Amino acid sequence: MPQGAVLAAAAAGSVLVALVDPNQPGHYPTCPFLAMTGYYCPGCGATRLVNALTHGHVGTAFGFNPLLFLLLPVFGYLYVRWTVLTVRRRPMWSAMFRPAAVYAFLAVVIVYWIVRNLPFAHALAP
Repeated sequence: MPQGAVLAAAAAGSVLVALVDPNQPGHYPTCPFLAMTGYYCPGCGATRLVNALTHGHVGTAFGFNPLLFLLLPVFGYLYVRWTVLTVRRRPMWSAMFRPAAVYAFLAVVIVYWIVRNLPFAHALAP
């Protein structure tokens, strides 16, 4: 089952980020979008968010990437739903991803991407 591989990869990545501090320079590559444009992408701060969460610093984690922090329970739900649908041998894509939901998600990510780079929204920057 691919769910096991996804869970193992997420766990291994979380352990790595917990052990190797992303706040210390030189351990992880810089975001390519940030390096090329000077603007934050929707994922900027995600590595430091995972590091903060693995050390129990929930408030700090929220500050690194509020959107991703709020979406973590959604991703957890989708993972569990994917697993349940697979066990029941039901198609997962048609049951989970309706076009309206996908477009709404993409719209939220794009708006967040733009707003977090505006001067008045410095609280959204990592």
